[in-house]
Amino acid sequence: MDGRKAVVVSALQFACSDDVNTNVDKAERLVRDAHQKGANIILIQELFEGYYFCQAQREDFFLRAKPYKGHPTIIRMQKLAKELGVVIPVSFFEEANNAHYNSIAIIDADGTDLGLYRKSHIPDGPGYQEKFYFNPGDTGFKVFQTKFAKIGVAICWDQWFPEAARAMVLQGAEILFYPTAIGSEPQDQGLDSSDHWKRVMQGHAGANVVPLVASNRIGKEIIKTEHGDSAIMFYGNSFIAGPTGEIVASANAVDEDILVAEFDLDMIKLKRQSWGVFRDRRPELYKVLLTLDGQIPPS
Repeated sequence: MDGRKAVVVSALQFACSDDVNTNVDKAERLVRDAHQKGANIILIQELFEGYYFCQAQREDFFLRAKPYKGHPTIIRMQKLAKELGVVIPVSFFEEANNAHYNSIAIIDADGTDLGLYRKSHIPDGPGYQEKFYFNPGDTGFKVFQTKFAKIGVAICWDQWFPEAARAMVLQGAEILFYPTAIGSEPQDQGLDSSDHWKRVMQGHAGANVVPLVASNRIGKEIIKTEHGDSAIMFYGNSFIAGPTGEIVASANAVDEDILVAEFDLDMIKLKRQSWGVFRDRRPELYKVLLTLDGQIPPS
């Protein structure tokens, strides 16, 4: 890599079964394949241990949650990260006493658990009824100093909020990562948000002058609900964007895939500094962002 601060990132895309061991085995196989392609930081999709269960509001699905410490999938991925010398963010359904979170643990290249991010924005709509299961995350937006880069990691619905991306890059994130589970809308099979989804995140990359990695699942998943079966066809389209928002690697809507891209972080840092979007920020004018209705109370 000629002494440059270059990093190779990867996004995985695959169909999930509803068997934890099968899915974790598949994730490990793909991580190994990504490593063979030169990847240093490898992103697995959101809640990859099973089906995306939030199509239904079912009490028994809380049994899928496990505590952060001692979580068997995190421990397995720690061993894998250490063996391969790669960074792996690990998405999981977290139980914390009487609270539950959609969380991700960041595993460094030596197997160290660098800490936890809990999903901040929790959606609630047909097929994506996450508020039934997850408390809003309480960690705030975080960055993690890994062996290869300082990274910001947020989760799925977080990716629609430019404030989250900006907060992570303000804290020094050099690359943004978004594990995701998104597809068709059960109430409107004609609605396809995939292009909108990509464009919003391309905007985060371009506005913050950082690369961005998004990993989504594929396949049709059917969940029994109190109103009958609900089905989502997950639309894949995982991608890696460069620092001007350009897509440098992309997957289709149906195939398992391993995306890989290399970035020179030193060169991107110079571009970010010289472009001026952080130099010319006016935080004192952004107080309206602290409101819900756009009305700033008189001081």
